[in-house]
Amino acid sequence: MLCISRVSSRLRRLTIPVFASMLIPFSMKNCFQLLCNRQVPAAGFKKTVKNGLILQSVSNDVYQNLAVEDWIHDHMNLEGKPILFFWRNSPSVVIGRHQNPWQECNLNLMREEDIKLARRRSGGGTVYHDMGNINLTFFTTKKKYDRMENLKLILRALNAVQPQLDVQATKRFDLLLDGQFKISGTASKIGRTTAYHHCTLLCSTDGTFLSSLLKSPYQGIRSNATASIPSLVKNLLEKDPTLTCEVLMNAVATEYAAYHQIDNHIHPINPTDETLFPGINSKAKELQTWEWIYGKTPKFSINTSFHVLYEQSHLEIKVFLDIKNGRIEICNIEAPDHWLPLEIRDKLNSSLIGSKFCPTETTMLTNILLRTCPQDHKLHSKWNILCEKIKGIM
Repeated sequence: MLCISRVSSRLRRLTIPVFASMLIPFSMKNCFQLLCNRQVPAAGFKKTVKNGLILQSVSNDVYQNLAVEDWIHDHMNLEGKPILFFWRNSPSVVIGRHQNPWQECNLNLMREEDIKLARRRSGGGTVYHDMGNINLTFFTTKKKYDRMENLKLILRALNAVQPQLDVQATKRFDLLLDGQFKISGTASKIGRTTAYHHCTLLCSTDGTFLSSLLKSPYQGIRSNATASIPSLVKNLLEKDPTLTCEVLMNAVATEYAAYHQIDNHIHPINPTDETLFPGINSKAKELQTWEWIYGKTPKFSINTSFHVLYEQSHLEIKVFLDIKNGRIEICNIEAPDHWLPLEIRDKLNSSLIGSKFCPTETTMLTNILLRTCPQDHKLHSKWNILCEKIKGIM
């Protein structure tokens, strides 16, 4: 049992089993070819997709897989041709379209552990992805969009492989195990004519990372961004060790094929293949940019303070920041004059305005500014302490 609102200070090992399950092996010779026309991509799908299709990504890159969602949503005519897309990612944190990453996750820990951060196009809350967490995307026309029907389909699939599981769908379109443990969360995007509903299915995800990463250590943030709702979570593998990712995906695929009366076959796809998805790599690149991941954060402010030890006493440093489009719009750092001269603090405040709210850019700017300061060892030591504290809130 895990609670994503309670987190260990570091990555303590839990007793949850971790399975980095591999994708189903396949030969590229047998890989289903989506016959796309480069000028009108959707036209090729019209000839290929007769009644519907079940796809599975051969990539575990979060940006590539999110790009597949964008591509299908933007280019396909889904009238009478629904699509189910399975995908899994290497360890990463995915935030909703209107969320604030500083509120949602531990960015410092993610940098230390080399965990990717992605912002998806849909709304909803923050989720942790790894190879033990299955992602399912249901593509339909806007008229056929029905989240509850999709969840009922998953429930039938779970019942087929393990009838003793007690799993129910909630009004928030989550799936709860034993009435309290969340095993699936939902988000969606509705366009002019097409829509998709995607959800997770916790099979054997790493509970240590899930708990530790989805907990923000940053204090004093004020924001109107969408906030995630903490929940107890549990892996299906804890209830039944035979419920591997492959078993679960095959069960959902079987139920989906029967429901839509289509061929029960999972077609592996390479999300970097421009012959299948013309222009898809540019979509993946956009999803990786700082401007998209951080720059799309709704405007927020930080009002916090910290203490530094100086001559056997603790001094309070106050920091107030306004951040818009991921950049510092207002910066006010207050410290006792006898600890750091006002002139130097003013230079720091002005130099940070307009810069990206990130440690890398702050380090570069403060190092440049430090060269213009008097060459005093004690002053430089105080400067470094202050800069490290500021970078700690980024």
